[in-house]
Amino acid sequence: MKELIVIGGGLAGSEAAWQAAQRGMKVKLYEMRPAQPTGAHQTDQLAELVCSNSLGSNLPDRASGVLKNELRRLNSMLLEAAEATALPAGAALAVDREGFAHEVTRRIEAHPNIKLIREEVTDLPDGLAVVASGPLTSNHLSDSIARFSGAEHLYFFDAISPIVDAQSVNMEIAYRASRWGTGDQDEGDYINCPFDRKEDYLAFVAALQQAERIKLHSFELAMEQGVKAGHDHFFEGCLPVEIIARRGEKALAFGPMRPVGLVDPRVGRRPYAVVQLRQDNLAGDLYNLVGFQTNLTFPEQRRVFHMIPGLEQAEFVRYGQMHRNTFIASPRLLRPTLQSVARDNLFFAGQITGVEGYMGNIATGLLAGLNAARLAAGKPPLSLPTDTMLGALCHYVTHADMKDFQPMKANFGILPPLENIGKTGKRERGALYAGRASLSLDDYLQIHE
Repeated sequence: MKELIVIGGGLAGSEAAWQAAQRGMKVKLYEMRPAQPTGAHQTDQLAELVCSNSLGSNLPDRASGVLKNELRRLNSMLLEAAEATALPAGAALAVDREGFAHEVTRRIEAHPNIKLIREEVTDLPDGLAVVASGPLTSNHLSDSIARFSGAEHLYFFDAISPIVDAQSVNMEIAYRASRWGTGDQDEGDYINCPFDRKEDYLAFVAALQQAERIKLHSFELAMEQGVKAGHDHFFEGCLPVEIIARRGEKALAFGPMRPVGLVDPRVGRRPYAVVQLRQDNLAGDLYNLVGFQTNLTFPEQRRVFHMIPGLEQAEFVRYGQMHRNTFIASPRLLRPTLQSVARDNLFFAGQITGVEGYMGNIATGLLAGLNAARLAAGKPPLSLPTDTMLGALCHYVTHADMKDFQPMKANFGILPPLENIGKTGKRERGALYAGRASLSLDDYLQIHE
């Protein structure tokens, strides 16, 4: 029986290991935690979610929904585990962090073809392997990848949001509602903290702009040099809230604090701006600040975020923090099958490839594990059609221009344009993209499965 080594027990690695094991391969899954911590993870569980507990929209005419439907068609174990541990989140799929990680860990440990090994891998293995070590790849393994590829790594910086105790939120000020009324029609799945007065909002923005940030660590020197040179090393999809605030006084009100569709039922109108809180665990006693990734010092987070209406006495059970994320120069190093250009039996998956978003990480792990199993069985690896969302993601990260290569999440902009559709609305175009992707994937799999 052929053996596969998978490096990294995150979303991509866990899915890759499962897919290969389901196809009869013996899999050794290496996860360096807890012996070697990352600085961002808090547990030793597999598939631990760090930044957010939301896996994006469930709506079938949204890009994230299209990708989820493709993963259902491809029998994703992690999506199944996510839906088994889902929390109320309107039209989005959000999970209980601990429950989700526990479920994935349980399934991996129970699989007869998977051996979970708690060790750091310091060098690329010689045999069939999937590297899914994630954005916090250890220095030793990073050095080994760099030696193999002959190309420099790229860096961007990611940040995670604070979490508050739900009972410490002042519900005489905050109110429950989901944007446009999606979710529980009686109350709504989100807690909303409204800035009714523009003056209060502007004071909050000013405080964010002036607040003290955590000093960069030595391993973040690349970012510091980039900032001095005028380059932005943050990923646009996960900007720290204080960085958004520095882009102008209205940037937050048109960004993560936009009040559109969030009418306060007690006054019959929407506020000037709003901070949304999303349920973070199954018990419903923890909520995270949506879109409030930050690198402010902990005392400054406490001071500034207590200015949010309804959070004046909030108890923070986790403060936000920033960490370095690493990804490889995939357009130079990978094929759309996620194989190394230089070595057929070496695959990469997850955020280290430049795919962004939880579902993108799961999806590339699925494809890498499936393709590793196909290669071991003497079958050609799959290169999915570019009009499917997963195929488009893999095509993007392996064909992007290196001059402006940035991590990419599922979106309709990376799909081939629709033909002969005339003037259509956004939702109608989304439905057309979704229908085309579904038919294309079915046709492709009927030929290649």
